[in-house]
Amino acid sequence: MTEALPFDPGAAARNLVPFPRQEAGAEPQRAPKQERQPPQAEALRVLGQNRFRYLHHNGAPYAVPYDGPPVAVPLRATAHSGTGSLRQHLIRAYVSDCDRTPSQSALADALAALDALAAHAPETELPLRVAADPENPAATWLDLGRPDGESVCLTPDGWALAHPDPETGPVWRRTKLVRPLPRPDRAPGGWRAGIEEFAALLPFTAETLPLAVGWLLAALRPSIPRPVAYLTGEQGTGKSTSGQMLAGVIEGARAPLRQAPDNLRDLGPTTAAGWVLALDNLSGMPAWLSDALCRIVTGDAQVTRALYTDDDVNVLTYQRPVLLTGIDLGALRNDLAERMLPLELQPIPRHKRRTAAALWAAYEQAHPRILGALLDLAAAVWADLPHAAAELTERPRLADFAELLHALDRVTGWRSLDAFNGSQDALNDAVLDSHPVATALREWTASYSFPSQGWQGTMAELHRTLSRDGRGLVDGWPKTPGVLSARIRQVAPALRARGIHVARISASNKHGKVWAVTCAPPP
Repeated sequence: MTEALPFDPGAAARNLVPFPRQEAGAEPQRAPKQERQPPQAEALRVLGQNRFRYLHHNGAPYAVPYDGPPVAVPLRATAHSGTGSLRQHLIRAYVSDCDRTPSQSALADALAALDALAAHAPETELPLRVAADPENPAATWLDLGRPDGESVCLTPDGWALAHPDPETGPVWRRTKLVRPLPRPDRAPGGWRAGIEEFAALLPFTAETLPLAVGWLLAALRPSIPRPVAYLTGEQGTGKSTSGQMLAGVIEGARAPLRQAPDNLRDLGPTTAAGWVLALDNLSGMPAWLSDALCRIVTGDAQVTRALYTDDDVNVLTYQRPVLLTGIDLGALRNDLAERMLPLELQPIPRHKRRTAAALWAAYEQAHPRILGALLDLAAAVWADLPHAAAELTERPRLADFAELLHALDRVTGWRSLDAFNGSQDALNDAVLDSHPVATALREWTASYSFPSQGWQGTMAELHRTLSRDGRGLVDGWPKTPGVLSARIRQVAPALRARGIHVARISASNKHGKVWAVTCAPPP
């Protein structure tokens, strides 16, 4: 057994901890308090308010940094976008300032508060890649897609690298399709030397090279209708690679060509997310896609129901340059044919073929000079546009593009407008040849049975006349006079270009309204 130690009162007294005695009437002593920190959600909200200003684009809120590039950041992005989300920016700022990681609930509360505060922010246009200057209508901006927001300001006097003013200049919207562009360089030989480098890389014919340059210039002008560039040629002419390089001049090297979507709902978001809509290897043109492309080049809006709502919608607005590649698009509808710009590629001789790696290396090396040459040429064309517009007496359907080509011809000495008008005539012939009603009208008006002073009668009588010789039994032939009238309206512009006029006149008879068909040689 362990023997108990004897109790020592002196040692026990020495080990006692004295308890502080409180004097009568004195304040009780309290432990010093640590300074309370604000809640994480409040700190994140303050960061968001102090470092960003807010605006709306198409009804969605965006944040723009006060001290940073003029690039908008989406508030409600749930995934990584081309600029990151405001959530990512707040996390980075909080970790940098507080050396702590914010909780997910605090981030959600802060973003909800910022979203509510941004509800009354002004509606602002957030351009993508190309924008007009808000204060100078003669100036155009090109977003180089660089992290610091450096852009090109293009005016009739020239171009310069600059950073848009976040308050008065354009504020860019970026997506994953907005790729960085090289800083443009002025070639020692001027714009002609840069265009020659461009021509050495892409196998355009001598007639279509000016049209390709004109299409690129039109892509640098915001808010004008542009034709649908269509790269065509036999197998082995490098259509897909040439399409990537052509679009890549203003979209970044190796700009992706996309497969045509299966429906209109998928086409809208992919069109709005990039500047050039480039569709590769088309082998046909369904009616819905033909109509959609016509709207895209002149300006379109896609309205869809917002998710998880019954009474709200999402709106996508866009007007984009369009580029197609393919061997044969088949029969084209007349409204799309009038907006097409065929760019024929010539076969590449075997001794001039290069590997893909060597070709892209040469392209990326020449890209800064090609872009600089295009900007030099654009400044000269912009300066001449008012004079070219005043001089031009006849304009096709795409009048803005025709004026640009005329200015380009005045600056360069080319004949791009004549080439464009010639391609339109060829497309008109192709539309008429593939349209059974147009073919019947052309054959009838060219025959001896057509009256020399023209023909007049009802649409039913015209239907009986054109349905002779077994045409009425062919699949696809209009079975009623009403359908025949609608088919004639489809190709009326192409028929008039060939001197055939079909129009309703004011007279009528007991059988109905009277139509007149006349034929005169085209001008």
